[in-house]
Amino acid sequence: MAKRRTLMRMITIQRVLVKYGLDEIIKQTHLLRPLRFLFYLAPRRRRSDAPVGERIRLALEELGPIFVKFGQAISTRRDLLPPDIADELAKLQDAVPPFPVDQAVAIVEGAYGESVDKVFERFDKEPLAAASIAQVHTAKLKAGHEVIVKVLRPGVQEQIERDLAVLRALAGLADRYWEHGKRLRPLEVVDEYEHTILDELDLMREAANTAQLKRNFQDSDMLYVPDVYWDYCRPEVLVQERIYGTPISDMKTLREAGTNIQMLAENGVEIFFTQVFRHNFFHADMHPGNIFVITTDPARPKYAAVDFGIVGTLSPEDQRYLAENFLAFFDRDYQRIAKLHLDSGWVPADTRVDQLETAVRTVCEPIFNKPLAEISFAQVLMRLFRVAQRFNVEIQPQMILLHKTLFNIEGLGRQLYPQLDLWKTAHPVLKRWMSEQLGGRAMLKDLRQNLPQLRDALQELPAILQHLGEQAAEGRIKLNLQSPELKEIRDQLTLQQRQRYWLTAAATAIVSGVLFMILGSNTEWGLGLLAVGGIAGFIARP
Repeated sequence: MAKRRTLMRMITIQRVLVKYGLDEIIKQTHLLRPLRFLFYLAPRRRRSDAPVGERIRLALEELGPIFVKFGQAISTRRDLLPPDIADELAKLQDAVPPFPVDQAVAIVEGAYGESVDKVFERFDKEPLAAASIAQVHTAKLKAGHEVIVKVLRPGVQEQIERDLAVLRALAGLADRYWEHGKRLRPLEVVDEYEHTILDELDLMREAANTAQLKRNFQDSDMLYVPDVYWDYCRPEVLVQERIYGTPISDMKTLREAGTNIQMLAENGVEIFFTQVFRHNFFHADMHPGNIFVITTDPARPKYAAVDFGIVGTLSPEDQRYLAENFLAFFDRDYQRIAKLHLDSGWVPADTRVDQLETAVRTVCEPIFNKPLAEISFAQVLMRLFRVAQRFNVEIQPQMILLHKTLFNIEGLGRQLYPQLDLWKTAHPVLKRWMSEQLGGRAMLKDLRQNLPQLRDALQELPAILQHLGEQAAEGRIKLNLQSPELKEIRDQLTLQQRQRYWLTAAATAIVSGVLFMILGSNTEWGLGLLAVGGIAGFIARP
């Protein structure tokens, strides 16, 4: 039954593409070529004089939420799309047709178990905005707060699950038959996307994401996150503070208000890199429909963001790998980039570092002959993907959300301020983060975190050695003092003893240095002890 539904959905997609005269998409998609016979089952191609951008937008709207989100994601990349198509896809950000208000009211009343008039002082029937997953109504709480009420579209979960089945079927074909299928890991990519999109259907999760981001930027003068009214939130209904600001896409109004557009664009980049590296919790749906600007002080404009249904995180290893790649790129250290790819296990172990280094240099070096403001991260990444294909680099599904978000940020920034220097803005944030990760404070944090495990291991060590001795005395084990296993134990004990020594020395030196600095008795001694502590802590690292 499930396979039948998937096939029927594929036929529907085929018919919609034919209906809007988008046959070339099918003809150029290799995986769908075996399904070309379905053209004969489709209705006659609609003869329309509508521009191709409008036809693409209408087709995506008709195909449903997943396709609308795809259109939203690429709409910000005006440097990659023809202007007419970009203009049409931009309408998907806040101009998706709304669903009937009586359905919205029924969902809200079902969630609360009482009428909207008893819950709200005012509930505006006309939607403020409609998107692929939900639509928004303005309202006023009994306590007097102006709010927005976000309501899930009826039947949206069934639609998304149906389209995920189609994506999974296509990914299975790619994994099995496409020459690059194993390297690009399409099934894992769909798994990652499925996790992301299904999370977006739980508005309680979105409320929690909003609260977390608000804490992260509590005292920020760059980003404002609205309050959540938890007593009114349900899985299908979200109530939060109403934001009054200028849509980021309304450049005319922003300029008329005297907004510092350059600062706005650069702040957007800094906010993103701060979220990724300092907070490790980033807003991953930053298309223009979700971003507003507060221009109370036009010289220091402030972002206001909404719609936190999709957020991203990275493992510490991925964070470190990504930051080091960025910094190596800034420094034109192509050998470092090649080694990072090899050390991460993302390229085959037998890859020659010098060959990968040369390939990366060939892509990156010509870019540095241009002013940095003219460098497009998207174009660099596309060229690096071709290098990745040559060296069989495995695509990491957990990075896809980050790449998509960075594309959106860069596209948004260039829309605001075409001279945006992405690298110059991001570089200080990354340097600061790397310094925090490798500095004395980070070492003290590692020491504090690892001391309990070290203490427990030391407490258990005598019992383990006694047990081994008893077994040897009873003849149950034969002790081979030259065995590789015993040598490994000795080496580990020696390593642990050395690490304990250096960690103790590092902690003592750092604490002493801090005391010298605070008491002001001898600043030079304080700096010297801090340096010694840093060196000792570095030696102690495994």
